Amino acid sequence: MKPMSADDREALLLELLAKLFRDDITPGSLLRRLRKQVLGLNQTEYAALVGISRRTLSDIETDKGSQSLALLDQVYRPLGLKVGLLPRSAYLRSQLMNS
Repeated sequence: MKPMSADDREALLLELLAKLFRDDITPGSLLRRLRKQVLGLNQTEYAALVGISRRTLSDIETDKGSQSLALLDQVYRPLGLKVGLLPRSAYLRSQLMNS
């Protein structure tokens, strides 16, 4: 797989985050796509990178389990993301993103 340019990575990240904020994809789907498309790593490689088991990574990517915020923050950090709070309401998220 050809490495993505910085501009392509940023565009993909913004596209996927917009989908996440509209509830078009799940946080696990976001992680899976960024892991594969941006970093080009399989689950075993990425799990080793972030210091978790492949099974835990699989559970996160399939939106199973109830991981701690600290663990999720650890998993998303290599992708330039951090876990935070957003309103549940799509309308309020939209207002927040447009302000």
